[in-house]
Amino acid sequence: MTCKQRAVKMEYYKVLLVLVFVALSAKQCLAAQHIVGGSQGWEESTDFNSWASGQKFKVGDQLVFKYSPLHSVVELPSESAYKNCDIGTAVNTLSTGNDVVKLTKPGTHYFACGTMGHCEQGMKVKITTDSGTSASSSSDSSSSSSSPTTSMASRSFRPFALVVFVSLATVLIYIMF
Repeated sequence: MTCKQRAVKMEYYKVLLVLVFVALSAKQCLAAQHIVGGSQGWEESTDFNSWASGQKFKVGDQLVFKYSPLHSVVELPSESAYKNCDIGTAVNTLSTGNDVVKLTKPGTHYFACGTMGHCEQGMKVKITTDSGTSASSSSDSSSSSSSPTTSMASRSFRPFALVVFVSLATVLIYIMF
């Protein structure tokens, strides 16, 4: 292999590396974060059924549970456990007050507060995740009680970030050649 051929091959690998980086970065920008309960967060006074019905959840999205030390989050294994508030069957328990759960597969996911009596009082949420990627997901904190300004800012950031990454990739490719 000649020096010139090696140089061309090296440039090819540089471009490929940049494209992989851009693709991975763009996917991350498109994943939505949903603050469970919107502006009220993971609290007893929140109507989680109404909040969840106004959201679109996709594989890759993240649920953010924000709450006081009086609460926790338990992931339940089934609809039966969810309906009966069977906290003892939890498959995961979170208690930091700012927990993030990534939605990695399509289907229905069940969450409840692990504090005694809270689930029975309605502090639980059922999340149904679509199999598509999160490119068209709704914004972080959109709910009937969140401010329109916050929701619009979150929605417009994702396409802007994608444009920045694509522009950066274009400039890098141009510089390499």
